[in-house]
Amino acid sequence: MSEQLSSTEVNSRGITITKEVVDGLMETVRNLYLADDIPWVIGYSGGKDSTATLQLVWFSLRELDKKQLKKPVHIINTDTLVESPVIESWVTKSLKIMDESAQKEGLPFVTHRLTPEWDNTFWVNFIGRGYPFPRKKLRWCTDRLKIQPVNNFVKNKIAEHGEIILVLGTRKAESANRAKTMAYYEKKRVRELLSPNPTLANELVFSPLAEWSDDDVWVFLMQYKNPWGYSNKELLTLYRGATADGECPLMVEKGLPSCGKSRFGCWVCTMVEKDKSMEAMIANDEEKAWMTPLLEFRNRFGDEEHDRDRRSFRKMSGNLQGSYKQLHHGPYKKEIREQWLEELLEIQKDINENGPEEFENLELITLEELRNIRRIWVYDKHEFDDTLPTIYENVMGKPFDDPDWIVNESFGKEEWDILKGVVAEKYPEEELAFEMVYSLLDTEKRSNNLNKRKGVLAELEGCIHHTFYKNEEDATKYYLDQTIRKKDLGGKYNEKVLDGKYDYLEDEDDEE
Repeated sequence: MSEQLSSTEVNSRGITITKEVVDGLMETVRNLYLADDIPWVIGYSGGKDSTATLQLVWFSLRELDKKQLKKPVHIINTDTLVESPVIESWVTKSLKIMDESAQKEGLPFVTHRLTPEWDNTFWVNFIGRGYPFPRKKLRWCTDRLKIQPVNNFVKNKIAEHGEIILVLGTRKAESANRAKTMAYYEKKRVRELLSPNPTLANELVFSPLAEWSDDDVWVFLMQYKNPWGYSNKELLTLYRGATADGECPLMVEKGLPSCGKSRFGCWVCTMVEKDKSMEAMIANDEEKAWMTPLLEFRNRFGDEEHDRDRRSFRKMSGNLQGSYKQLHHGPYKKEIREQWLEELLEIQKDINENGPEEFENLELITLEELRNIRRIWVYDKHEFDDTLPTIYENVMGKPFDDPDWIVNESFGKEEWDILKGVVAEKYPEEELAFEMVYSLLDTEKRSNNLNKRKGVLAELEGCIHHTFYKNEEDATKYYLDQTIRKKDLGGKYNEKVLDGKYDYLEDEDDEE
């Protein structure tokens, strides 16, 4: 540890923590650790709060006799696979150093990198299934990318040990809602310092920094040298670089910005209007200019104004939903999904070839994700032209590796193009005619084996039901007429469908 601020000096500068406070908190951590045999799980994002929390626990347990370190402390990091490359690199190096240091010191820390299921990642849902980009009423990403991987890990540990203690860097000063939530669960404590988790049974939450301010966190990180050998000053530089004016003061002063407001997260995040952290990084550091294409790509696909035209007027299932005399648009169209995949691969290749050396092997999208996307396009969406390998090979300049793929010997790109030309010639005004034909053809082909004939008639009827509209105008008229009939016959119907007062349609909170 480096020199700490004295009580007098700290109080005069408006900081709430002192050396005595920190020492007392470390003693609390040790007592809590020794109180039972329940394993600990610490959430580590690489940011200041989780770093300070882990650092506090590390210092605390280091003082114990090795014979007392009987239970493991699992350090979990959730890699959404779309983290900011700079932060992802920082975290990867951090975890490696932690493992080495813990083993060298004989400490019970074990790191784990958690990722979403390969068929449920951001790109598989966004480019593969065509989910609209995440927004206020359609926030489909957080649960899949962050919550589920953590919950799966925790559930496995609970099944193994009966219960676990989750140690988090959450603080009441983060927001009014955070303070209210933490205070609510503090009242429900069944053990001192441990709050129940509202979503998982047999999981208790310990938040040692609950009462700390942003500046308390930074004072602690700057005054106490990182115990596993990483640089807290480099972390401070990351935060400083992610603020618009490059400032990152440690003291509370009116009119000055705070590092505590810097936001690190997924570079694809569209839950915020602008990714100010990435914008600031690029503006403050010429060496990070290589991230500009990422920011521009995120802004293009997150364009709310033009998003409606890029999506099918039917929902994911092919059904119609609507309100205010308009249809709720659903997944992205085929050409849009293909365009975005091509752009993403082009950005990845450019970074690999022209970006910093440490990112020469960066994968913005993994081969496993690409293979899952291919199967969704061909099997689920009946797009048997199988364009993904061609897109990949054209951009990356090498064959697409998919050893488990079963080649379709009946239909391919050539048959697709012939069919598309014939349908366009015969039915030039029918927008969905081609989709109807290729869906019917592919469904029948996949069912030509007697073992797969069960339910084929219902599938064929479904193909027709979802594609028999001439265009969106025709589909809207059909949907409104259907609603009017329900109203006239006294059936249940959505009154908003026939309300024409609202001229802008927001997405409903569903993925269908």
